[in-house]
Amino acid sequence: MDNEVINKLSCFIDLHIHLDGSLPMETVKKLLVLNKIEKNYTDDDLKNILSVPRVGGNLNDYLKKFDFPVSLLQTPKAIEMAVYDLKEKLKEDGLIYAEIRFAPQKHMQRGMTIEQCVRAAIRGQEKSSLKSGLILCMMRGDDNHDLNLETIEIAKKYLGHGVCGIDLAGAEAQYPTENFKDLFDLVKSYVIPTTIHAGEAAGPRSVDTAISFGARRIGHGVRSLESTQTIKSIKDNNIALELCPTSNLNTGLFENIEEYPFKGLLNYGFKITINTDNTTVSNTSIRREFRILNNAFNLNTIMVKNLIMNSVRASFAQPNIRVFCESEIERQFKELNL
Repeated sequence: MDNEVINKLSCFIDLHIHLDGSLPMETVKKLLVLNKIEKNYTDDDLKNILSVPRVGGNLNDYLKKFDFPVSLLQTPKAIEMAVYDLKEKLKEDGLIYAEIRFAPQKHMQRGMTIEQCVRAAIRGQEKSSLKSGLILCMMRGDDNHDLNLETIEIAKKYLGHGVCGIDLAGAEAQYPTENFKDLFDLVKSYVIPTTIHAGEAAGPRSVDTAISFGARRIGHGVRSLESTQTIKSIKDNNIALELCPTSNLNTGLFENIEEYPFKGLLNYGFKITINTDNTTVSNTSIRREFRILNNAFNLNTIMVKNLIMNSVRASFAQPNIRVFCESEIERQFKELNL
């Protein structure tokens, strides 16, 4: 497929994008003013602070890039601004739907509560016309169990009113998914749509555990092919994988895009979705993700359309929004004679 066709499409969907790792550069500058930070940062300074090199990185360097943007997102006004600005940027980038995730407990450094944080994000979401939902992340750790429980309760309270799902993020290898069973028992009892980061830093066992906890989607999941049991579990449960190619290259999980298991996952008939993870940290966009896959694996029109449609069907969106997205995708592919 010609990359020019990908450039013309404006019906993309991103189901795995982190707010703190995807702040537009102009938003960061506004947040510096809002936070009364007087240091004069050049654009190059900010890029060095916020983004990683495209190749040769590691997970530790990648995770350090979140410290600065998180420090700027510690008031309701900052959260509201960030969500609105990100949605407007995604709209410019050709998206018709996005699920933006963040961990409210990371934004309590100046006294903001989890609920105040979520309400601010909802306000920012409602100001933009781009259709979207918020996924609240619980965090892996030793001493934040109560904060994770509170995140679940807030997700339940605002489910269908701005919030669309819940996630578990953080140091996957250091804090195994099975440690969080009681949390996901509660999530399951509340019938909150669930995605869990798994099968990235940790192996396929983490994917199996996530599925057993009720996850409908797996964040990354690129190590699933290491286990025949995991392959079977993904297929049997119709689990969607949230692939984020550039991010996985940034963290050194794969040395180059040719090693990326895209074709292997595709050949097993998995429900694959393409996402950015962190547009600013990874210096990417949804179009760029499709272009690099196209350059490496020679996508055709049917594959691109199916990948985008997979995102619609795997989304936590309300039925009317899924209908809108499907019709918009069909319309654009028809207009482009694809």
